[in-house]
Amino acid sequence: MITKVRVEGMTCQHCIRAVFTSLTGVEGITRANVSLGAVEVEHDGRVTVDQLREAIAVAGYTLGEAVTDRRRLPIA
Repeated sequence: MITKVRVEGMTCQHCIRAVFTSLTGVEGITRANVSLGAVEVEHDGRVTVDQLREAIAVAGYTLGEAVTDRRRLPIA
C-alpha cells in the first residue's frame, strides 16, 4: 500500500533527513520517499496515519493531509 502525506514546517535537507530517520522506526514501512513538504510511504498495510503522524512529530514537524491507496499492489 502507498500512503502520501503532506508535512508542514519542512524547509531544508536537514528536515528531510530528520523525517526520513523518524520513519525508520515505524514497523511495516518498506520504502519512504521524503521531499520538502511531502512523504510517500510504501508499507505492508499495518501502518496507520496516526503512526506516521507520531513519527513525524518526533522529528519536530506536523502531518497535514494524508491519503492511502489501498488498491495499489507492489510489483514483484
